Formats: sequence, structure tokens, C-alpha cells
Amino acid sequence: MTARTFVCRCEDVTLGEVERAIAVGLADVEEIKRYTGLGTGPCQGKECLSALGRLLVARGLVPAAALRPFTARPPVEPVTFGALAAGATGPVAPEDPSR
Repeated sequence: MTARTFVCRCEDVTLGEVERAIAVGLADVEEIKRYTGLGTGPCQGKECLSALGRLLVARGLVPAAALRPFTARPPVEPVTFGALAAGATGPVAPEDPSR
């Protein structure tokens, strides 16, 4: 693979970017996710987590048994699609379920 190979296709994170993260001392899945954005796209890491894990294990940075998936961080409070579409910026009244 070359440095321009995409590891995370959703967020366009390349192998070169992951290697740069490793070069600055990051060796944890969560750290690399935060540094590069890998795994933050629509697939939420389902496509790229295994590639990152294989790379970290192959480099001897993490034992295979120690690999863990990304930490899930749902919204603090539920948000309706209607509120997102309307561009609401403050608290939104709950929708009427009878509608």
C-alpha cells in the first residue's frame, strides 16, 4: 500500500495520515480516530476499524487481544430529524406523537 491509500473512505483518511499519527506517538485506536477523523463518517468505523487494527498489530503497537472498538458517543439528548432539518439552535419542544 502507498501513503495515498485510503484507510477510511468515508472521511478520506489515508495511510499516510495514519502513519503521521503513529509517528507523533499515537498508538491507540481512539487517539488515532480523534487525530485523523478515521471512523467518524457514515459507517462509524465498520469499514476502517479492522484496517487500522491490522496496521497497529502488524507494527507491534497493540496486541491483537487488546484491540477495542471506538467509543460510542450518542447525542446528549435525542434530536428529531425535524429539528435538524429546521436548523433549530435552542431547546425544541417534543413533537406531538398523534401527528
